[in-house]
Amino acid sequence: MNNDLKWSEFERVDMRVGTIISASDFPEARKPAFQLNIDFGDAIGIRKTSAQITKRYQRQELVGKQVIAVVNFPKKQIANFMSECLLLGAVDGEEVTVLNPDLPVPNGLRIG
Repeated sequence: MNNDLKWSEFERVDMRVGTIISASDFPEARKPAFQLNIDFGDAIGIRKTSAQITKRYQRQELVGKQVIAVVNFPKKQIANFMSECLLLGAVDGEEVTVLNPDLPVPNGLRIG
């Protein structure tokens, strides 16, 4: 079975840089998570998501952090919350390390 991804398929995934502008607890989630508002700049705007990143991060340290997320997935209902993007991270069991640029870049910049 060939699992190779075609270049045209990869190009359809719209990954962007954004800045977390707020983080709050999400007690309704099945697994511990935060609700995040992420600013992707004028062209995309602010999107919300939930992220199971409570093992490695505190809410306060997330605000102002630039992150990378997929912004063209369909919205997804998670408990009583509608997620509008997918925060990307490296997953090691239940610990997730958020992907982020190592230098500041403009919000909305495309990852390619």
